[in-house]
Amino acid sequence: MMYRILTYSALFAATLLFQVFLFDNLSISIYFNPLVYVAFVALLPLDAKPVVVLLAGLASGVAMDFAMGAAGINTIATVLVAFLRPTILGMLYGRDDVREEGVPSPERLGTRVFVEYLVALVVIHHVVFFSLEALSWSHALHTLLRIVLSSAASLGFVWLIARIFTAKLPVRV
Repeated sequence: MMYRILTYSALFAATLLFQVFLFDNLSISIYFNPLVYVAFVALLPLDAKPVVVLLAGLASGVAMDFAMGAAGINTIATVLVAFLRPTILGMLYGRDDVREEGVPSPERLGTRVFVEYLVALVVIHHVVFFSLEALSWSHALHTLLRIVLSSAASLGFVWLIARIFTAKLPVRV
């Protein structure tokens, strides 16, 4: 149990620090805004209680809102992803299999299911985040383009973080 707390505390810190100090400072384009901190919620153990996942999403979102000076946008998007995570896992992987222990990874879920899982979480997060950020339908195409390009970039980075995080873990951790 202590191993998990230390491991996930390090993942929490790493994703937030990468987001704040690296990805928030990339000024390539207004359409390229990777939000990689969602990896923290995505990589929580499969057997984590829903309240723990929600609290982890809340902590991640509040920390990002504080760091970015946002007014709750990160919190709303991250808590929604944390709330929908068990349902998404159940739909993609099967409810009975989700109850087993383990860290979500390509080895645990299978590459196709793991990628679909990450795509679902990242896209939901980005749709909510950028829609709330725009808060207008007058720039719907602009917002849609930001969602698509940022989701693609975020997905690549989240995949990389997931591969690094799960590289040395046994399948059942």
